[in-house]
Amino acid sequence: MWSEGVRMFVERLELVDFRSYVRADVPMAAGATIFIGSNGQGKTNLVEAVEYLSTLSSHRVSNDTPLVRLGADQAVVRGRVRAGTDDARSLLLEVEINARRANRARINRAPLTRPRDILGVLRTVVFSPNDLAVVRGDPSDRRAFLDGLVVTRWPRMAAVKSDYERVLKQRNALLKSLSGKGRSAGAEIGATMDIWDNELATIGAELLSARLDTLSAVMPLTSAAYREIAPVNDLTTASYKSTIDLEGLWSPPQERESSTPIDRKELANRFLDTLAKRRADELIRGVTLVGPQRDDIILHIGEMPAKGYASHGESWSLALALRLGSFQLLRDDGIEPVLVLDDVFAELDATRRDRLASSVVQADQVLVTAAVASDVPEILRGERFDVGGGQVLAYEGNNDD
Repeated sequence: MWSEGVRMFVERLELVDFRSYVRADVPMAAGATIFIGSNGQGKTNLVEAVEYLSTLSSHRVSNDTPLVRLGADQAVVRGRVRAGTDDARSLLLEVEINARRANRARINRAPLTRPRDILGVLRTVVFSPNDLAVVRGDPSDRRAFLDGLVVTRWPRMAAVKSDYERVLKQRNALLKSLSGKGRSAGAEIGATMDIWDNELATIGAELLSARLDTLSAVMPLTSAAYREIAPVNDLTTASYKSTIDLEGLWSPPQERESSTPIDRKELANRFLDTLAKRRADELIRGVTLVGPQRDDIILHIGEMPAKGYASHGESWSLALALRLGSFQLLRDDGIEPVLVLDDVFAELDATRRDRLASSVVQADQVLVTAAVASDVPEILRGERFDVGGGQVLAYEGNNDD
């Protein structure tokens, strides 16, 4: 939609019945925009809406229901995205979030066949307190982080991921229907199971390949960001824990001198081989035991795994470094994302605040939420708004400033 490397920012955000807002109309600009407000006043709702235009998802909830204001049937998020300063190079993005029917999306008022066709117009990188779960949480949190970055790099991967989840669901349904029959179910499965295996392996190999490529690309940038942010200069690394044997196909970036493309056909073949070996176990348990849905990313700080060993400050620094590494990776890919820092500065000490601000000030647009204005380092104090009582007003300052 845009040419590579073009400067991009959201210049206006309009909301109707989104979260706590009956209506909101917020002008924005390139550079830093700061939303100041007490907890529960709706400042995060604003940046969440920008994120939704970019990803059709929220970092706060797993489904769309809470995004529609209580008592309303529909929420509308509308944003004008500008490329550079040329008036002719802007697009109006709009998403209807419907409580009782499918969502709809438009670009410049023209309806899209599928909402996901809007993906890729606006790119964002969002850091929030929830990101601590990427370091300390379950494997699903780390998979979600990596998959989110994959889709931001290549929007078409949203369809691949959706296809994989569809096939996985259907395959699991078949396995559940045969659960407990073990090897005796062989004749009953016949060609049907082989068809699902082939489809799962083909699509799964594409998703897994994209994950591995992205992990290889983002970790050196994450390590560099961690060294800039954290007071202690430790090396951060990552490995990928797969249900499929990756030996000879992929190795962690810190263990190799150069990156080579992954042989996706061989990856699919290994996927199929592993499915064949685990079929009896899957029939007994009634669920798919092989594939990206079972994988994990193991993060390290120095010699130790981050999960279970990193301090609170180290975990925060690593979570932040992963987002900054993602931001830099997208820029290296020729994408200029909007950077969102949602209620982050209050969680950081003064040193990390200043280092973070210095790291992101070069972004084309940074959207920041904070309960207290003085938590935001001076270098990022651009255009500011007071948020409260369902209104977004020009910031007038107060005693904390």
